[in-house]
Amino acid sequence: MTEQQVTPNKEYTGVVKTAQEYYNSADADTFYASIWGGEDIHIGVYTTPGESIFDASRRTVEQMAQKLETLNETSRVIDVGAGYGGSARYLAKTYGCRVACLNLSETQNERNRKMNKEQGLDHLIEVVDGSFEDIPYDDNSFDVAWSQDAILHSGNRRRVFEETRRVLKPGGEFVFTDPMQADDCPPGVLQPVLDRIHLDSLGSYAFYTEVGRDLGFQKVDITDLTDQLATHYGRVREELQRRYNESDGSISKAYVDRMLVGLANWVSAGQSGYMRWGIIYLR
Repeated sequence: MTEQQVTPNKEYTGVVKTAQEYYNSADADTFYASIWGGEDIHIGVYTTPGESIFDASRRTVEQMAQKLETLNETSRVIDVGAGYGGSARYLAKTYGCRVACLNLSETQNERNRKMNKEQGLDHLIEVVDGSFEDIPYDDNSFDVAWSQDAILHSGNRRRVFEETRRVLKPGGEFVFTDPMQADDCPPGVLQPVLDRIHLDSLGSYAFYTEVGRDLGFQKVDITDLTDQLATHYGRVREELQRRYNESDGSISKAYVDRMLVGLANWVSAGQSGYMRWGIIYLR
């Protein structure tokens, strides 16, 4: 796989542009790389109090991979919204498959490429600067599509599904997680969270199931893990507070203060009964 195979479109707008600018910032990069597990910057599955964020986050990856039926050394996978590429490295190392990491943050992508090379996996993993609203690959290119807690950052989530469906081969598998609102969520309840991430709404189980059905996906399985959402954001907040007290100044005080408030809002939202999180598997 070579990065010359694709020509990404880097002209983003709306909430995608906002997400790109945020994840490219030095404060955000340092926060996610040093506090949020380093490789897997998504929600974890915790089994014990105080468990490391890295271990819990890796457990999510393992549970998602176990749902896939056809993953092997001949598989080609696309991770849409790949972050630092921890999932891609796990899949490539465990199954020998080839993975394309599509991600809009050039800063994260540089870390991804560096870690791939350090771990001897760069021959299996391709990292591409691009948006999941305009995936720079041909139709029917992949056996598996993968995404973790990224689709919420789209202003047109149906478009993300359309693009994912387009690049999947017939019979391809799509497994993803995303912070969602409950199907019966009243207006305004989640506003503090939405304001923090510059969104008007979140997806939901009903929305993703309906869009998937419209595009020809079969819903195979939904594993609801909503209880992990508040646990994870609470755990990240604990770690940030601990590191803040020992801060070396690598993250600005203003960023940390905002993040502590934002994480508290996520915990409250997760405990409200109006948020959902889990693994959705479509084919």
